[in-house]
Amino acid sequence: MFPVIGITSNFDLENHRSTVSSDYTRAVESAGGIPLLIPVLDNPGRVGALLDRLDGLILTGGVDVDPSHFGEEPRPKLGRVSPERDRIEIPLARAALEKRLPLLGVCRGIQLLNIAAGGAVFQDIYSQVKDPLKHNQEAPRWYPSHEVKLDQAALVGKIHGVKALRVNSFHHQAVSRVAPGFVVSAWAGDGVTEGIERPGDPFTVGVQWHPEGMWEKEPRYLAIFTALVEAARG
Repeated sequence: MFPVIGITSNFDLENHRSTVSSDYTRAVESAGGIPLLIPVLDNPGRVGALLDRLDGLILTGGVDVDPSHFGEEPRPKLGRVSPERDRIEIPLARAALEKRLPLLGVCRGIQLLNIAAGGAVFQDIYSQVKDPLKHNQEAPRWYPSHEVKLDQAALVGKIHGVKALRVNSFHHQAVSRVAPGFVVSAWAGDGVTEGIERPGDPFTVGVQWHPEGMWEKEPRYLAIFTALVEAARG
């Protein structure tokens, strides 16, 4: 059995295109799943029918989430937002959470997952977090630029089997208020949240780094995709 893993896409409004990096599709396929691109839908009411056809879901990276979705006005350092993605991905994440569908959020995906579940994010860690590390590296995408600590009792710790992991980093936002029912499972040296999950679910995990950009150079970073696919298979 090859579980079908839905992968959310970026939306190019100018060229009317939904796109996703092949890093995600190759990771899912290498982990034993079948990747399925989810375009930006016009009708959020169809997410339930979509999820009925999936065994698992990945919320991918991308631009910022509109802060109105977590009750804030935009701050000066807020980046570009995608109303089209927010419109479909927030209800998609909520429906997946209700269904307890195995779910992995990556970068923007961890932030959107947290927002969909009732949490909030820092609109810009460099202006809202004291003495932050550099979280937007100027190095190859596969390169691990800083360390994160992993909670050994959490899924992300058990998946990787280590207390700390060096990761890549391409973000200026991060989880601030953790959503009800979720716990922090990974964090950077400056205290910035790097992982969240919902205990009791088969697999509901968000990570701030991009493992899909690292596993071909270092196979251990494929482990989180393998765990997602195995949860989807179950």
